[in-house]
Amino acid sequence: MWISTNRLGTNRLDTDRLGASGRRTSSRRTSRHSGFAPVRRTAGRLVAALGLTAVALTGPVPTALAEPAPLPATLTPAAIDRFVNSYLTETRLPGAVVAVTRGGKVVHTGGYGRTAGGTAMTGRTPVPVASLSKSVTALAVMQLVEEGKVGLDRPVRGYLPEFTMADERAARITVRQLLDQTSGMADSAFPDLALPQAHTLKGAVARMRGARLAAEPGTRWSYHNPNYFVAARLVEVVTGEPFADRLRSHVFVPLGMTDSRSVDSTTDMPEDARGFVRAYGRVVERAHPRWFTAGGHGVVTTAEDLARWLIAQNNGGVGADGRRVVSARSVATMHTPPEGENYAMGWSLGEATGDGEPPLQHTGELLTQNAIQVLLPDRKVGIAVVSNTGMISGDDSAGIADGLRDLAEGRPAEIREPFTMTADHVLAALTLLALGLGALGAVRAPGWARRATGRPLWRAGLRTLPYVLPVVTLVWLADLVGLLMGREGTFGQVVYVWPALVVCVAAAALASAAVIASRSAHMTRAALRGRRPTGDGLVASGDGADTTRGGQAPVVVDRGVGAGQ
Repeated sequence: MWISTNRLGTNRLDTDRLGASGRRTSSRRTSRHSGFAPVRRTAGRLVAALGLTAVALTGPVPTALAEPAPLPATLTPAAIDRFVNSYLTETRLPGAVVAVTRGGKVVHTGGYGRTAGGTAMTGRTPVPVASLSKSVTALAVMQLVEEGKVGLDRPVRGYLPEFTMADERAARITVRQLLDQTSGMADSAFPDLALPQAHTLKGAVARMRGARLAAEPGTRWSYHNPNYFVAARLVEVVTGEPFADRLRSHVFVPLGMTDSRSVDSTTDMPEDARGFVRAYGRVVERAHPRWFTAGGHGVVTTAEDLARWLIAQNNGGVGADGRRVVSARSVATMHTPPEGENYAMGWSLGEATGDGEPPLQHTGELLTQNAIQVLLPDRKVGIAVVSNTGMISGDDSAGIADGLRDLAEGRPAEIREPFTMTADHVLAALTLLALGLGALGAVRAPGWARRATGRPLWRAGLRTLPYVLPVVTLVWLADLVGLLMGREGTFGQVVYVWPALVVCVAAAALASAAVIASRSAHMTRAALRGRRPTGDGLVASGDGADTTRGGQAPVVVDRGVGAGQ
């Protein structure tokens, strides 16, 4: 989903390969996926520590992790507090929650700053985690696989007959392809966020009946929220329970995540998902439009509950209290991408440091909130961050997670500001330059028109053509941004995603339109002066000659009074 300066951001592409030791290594980075999405790209895709697979295949894992390497002296509650508070001060981030775990224990949970409504954030402040929800949905599906009620490689339609599309290939989409997002469904064929939003999972599946696939199932990866809407609806139909109830009884309560829930839309989230966007180094409070979220990006949780979730992911499906919610084999499956792909089931691979394993991670982005969860397999460290700034313009969660990873790996935490805090100042300068050049072009339009008069019209048009480009860019801005992010959205959503970019493009379009209008007006005036009408249908040309109906005017010689007499 664009560009990310964060090491943990999934914005780079990378081939992964399986080494002789059975360990997956990474030679390229994945592209950012979240929210729009989160940055499509800027988004995420490599996945999976196959060391977990090896453990799973050798037999049951114990209910507690083997003792990890000694905790770095830098990763302490006090150090975490200092770093996060410094980050908020330097970047003006309004608020965030953080969870850090190691092995089967919580290192630290906490809240910092405030919500958009002014409430102080704590470790028990409910926050939306957006697309981090996909890993929770995947776990709920894997529970059904273990119960023998669902087969990963069987067609979805066998369990969910209501799942139909205007493409016969949809009948071949398997459950696994939904979860690893290789179903062939994509924003390019069904622009979910640009369409009227559903109200229920059943409605979310039903509205896809007229959609086609963008690719043959199993042949191409594409980040697409409706994959997880369908997966969540499958859970409802197979279990006979509402999806939110199923998560609560089989995932949240067993793991001790008693303050967590799944909601159907952003209007059901705390403060209606109201948050902030960044512009020119400042944060601006914004409401969030209504999005349908169940299954794909609808989990609301707390820092304390996120810590419990991270422990279960690092502990092969066993919670902090020793209760198992899913097998180690299923956890390894969820963390492992299909051959030739970079995205697993709600997890992807980040960038490795040194000879260590790449971190497992996933980002989550709404227009006013962003989140990230990270597992460091070598150190058995889990990190989760949720901040109340939106995708791209904010991206603060990944920046904080980078600093926490520094601490976990024994380095001083470095504050990495969101790239827009620098880029917006460049855009501000370009905005002023565009307006200045537009004003200058409008002032100089009369002289330009005089010079252009008498020349072929196509030459004048050709010289004006570059001024059309900013206008066209503004009109097609949402499509251009969607192309870069690999996601489809509306112009209004782009205003959230990067306000300063929209202002810059709009200013350039306005300046260009002013120049075009001024040149056209003066060219028209010059043309009219060159052929101005006189009385009796005569037209005065610019050289003083008169014509009538296009013919040559008669020459009249005035000899004066009495001449020739």
